[in-house]
Amino acid sequence: MQNTAHRPPFLAYFPAKSRASCGVTLVETVVWVGVFTFAMIALTSALLSFYRTNSSAIKESSAIAAAQRGMDNAVKAIRIVSYSANGQYPVVSIGANQFSFYANITPGSGQIQKIRLFVAGSSLYEGVIQPSGDPPSYVNPETIYTLADYVQNLTVGTSTFGYYDQSGALINDYNQFVKVRFITINLVVDASTTSIPAALSLRSSAAMRNLIGN
Repeated sequence: MQNTAHRPPFLAYFPAKSRASCGVTLVETVVWVGVFTFAMIALTSALLSFYRTNSSAIKESSAIAAAQRGMDNAVKAIRIVSYSANGQYPVVSIGANQFSFYANITPGSGQIQKIRLFVAGSSLYEGVIQPSGDPPSYVNPETIYTLADYVQNLTVGTSTFGYYDQSGALINDYNQFVKVRFITINLVVDASTTSIPAALSLRSSAAMRNLIGN
């Protein structure tokens, strides 16, 4: 009979061999560490991939929202074109990526500003010249405002502005600016040209209210 006089009472019922087999061997430890490390690497990679994808989507969404606001501001200005402070015709010049005209974009000021909407690099800008003098003239420096960033029109070869006459016919001859009555604006927006999501085209239009019927 096995002597249990020197064992603690709670161990008297378990053979020494059974207790020893309950430990974790070195091989088991190495395997467990390896599995844990692999799982952590896989989880970290998944989280990084998720973050990169969603970061691009958030950036793209923000760029589109900002471009839409900029386009809305441009449309509001186009709708209220008017003769200049010194009586010049409302439309100054037209082009695929530039449109210049006169309008009062600061209501209550009583001033008619010279406005230039144009795309340069990857942004849509608004240039504003305030009149001065008597009689008024537009010799002051042009103040430039950014309406939208991440605009890819020049990169992809897409015209920003389209021009139409009173009957709705497209005007291709930019020397015929006196015939323009309707404007379309098309912005190709892409915050990252090397990753998803793909570029999105925003389109809007405006009628020059003060020239309709003339």
